[in-house]
Amino acid sequence: MLDGLWKDKIDRTWDRLAQPLARAGISPNQVTTIGLLLVAANCGLYLLHPNDLLFGVGLAISFACDSLDGAVARAQGSASKFGGYFDAVIDRYQEILVSFVLGWMNGWWVLIFFVTTGSLLTSYNKARTAVEIPIDNAAWPDMIERLERIVVVCGALILNSFIALPAWLGGNFLHAVLVILAVLTHLTALQRFARARALLLREREH
Repeated sequence: MLDGLWKDKIDRTWDRLAQPLARAGISPNQVTTIGLLLVAANCGLYLLHPNDLLFGVGLAISFACDSLDGAVARAQGSASKFGGYFDAVIDRYQEILVSFVLGWMNGWWVLIFFVTTGSLLTSYNKARTAVEIPIDNAAWPDMIERLERIVVVCGALILNSFIALPAWLGGNFLHAVLVILAVLTHLTALQRFARARALLLREREH
């Protein structure tokens, strides 16, 4: 939703931050790969030294770096269809990796299953529509997109050390936020399904 509604403002911020990388000759695909390695490194550190605050801050920095690949491509004039595809695939791997680590460390496998499947279905419902008909990539301002999921997970990790929930709410702030995220991601997937259905039926009428 944030990226869909404020894409121009967000892109201008990334464009400014990407200038040093573009001048250094680092390619967009290299930036994407670096982002994946940073996320993987933070997940590895969390497995060795489980600290929610440090994990949340590290992931926030890693995902911010990962978001620079498109800005580097624009600055260098090197945007490509493969670059966009590569970035989308790596984004999914990053989310799956973070989900796996949270499930491994906390034993929340059922909850993580619903968070992950909701996230993947949200992405798939849009991507599969693009196979059937041309779509406007920016015209899908749905509820919980990747940017919102990143902000929610990183924020919940950072705040988990400072917020204690009562026992009747589960007692764990991060767990409670992930429950809400699981529900919202599946609602977003259904929202995208409804949007895709309307677009596809309209296309059939023409």
